[in-house]
Amino acid sequence: MTLFVVAEIRAVRGQEDRLRTALEAMIEPSLDEPGCLAYRPYTDPNDASRMVVVEEWTGPDALAEHFATPHFKHVELVFDGILAEPMTIRRLTAVTG
Repeated sequence: MTLFVVAEIRAVRGQEDRLRTALEAMIEPSLDEPGCLAYRPYTDPNDASRMVVVEEWTGPDALAEHFATPHFKHVELVFDGILAEPMTIRRLTAVTG
């Protein structure tokens, strides 16, 4: 079962560049994970403090493994000092009919 993830993140004003840099640093190591099919950060064009990461994983186990990686643990530490509110993570699966 493919799992899609939408992570919504908001930086404290003045920390937008630091958040963008942290998210960009996550792209390559995340895509190198065997269960990662897609990993792309986006910025809200109307509010640079709001960013979203859209991810695609082979399943919930792959996502759980991602949360345990050194690069994810590092970005969590960075987030502690720059987020205006807790990150929201939405897990989605395709609608079948």
